[in-house]
Amino acid sequence: QVQLVESGGGLVQAGGSLRLSCAASGRTSGNYHMGWFRQAPGKEREFVTAITWSGGGILYADSVKGRFTISRDNAKNRMYLQMNSLKPEDTAIYYCTANSNYYNVRSRGNWSYWGQGTQVTVSS
Repeated sequence: QVQLVESGGGLVQAGGSLRLSCAASGRTSGNYHMGWFRQAPGKEREFVTAITWSGGGILYADSVKGRFTISRDNAKNRMYLQMNSLKPEDTAIYYCTANSNYYNVRSRGNWSYWGQGTQVTVSS
């Protein structure tokens, strides 16, 4: 069992930056792959990015590629999402997620553990 807690959300102007953090606890000795999803009002939860346990494999949604950077520090049991050049359409609740498998990572059903989310709001 893994517990995940997100932090770092807030309100920024378009073009600004935020850095989200996800703290993991529980059975973090395992090799868990991790990722970020987001959900805007009235929309389904969508894939943002994922990273393998070693950090050697990374995937991004086309909508954030070139602007967002995912990273992790396994010694600290933390994962990060650096968000630059933010756009109003990035406004959403951002969720940290984890799983022992790295298949179909763009599908929310692939992931076993979820945080409660942190709000990111980007103003025009």
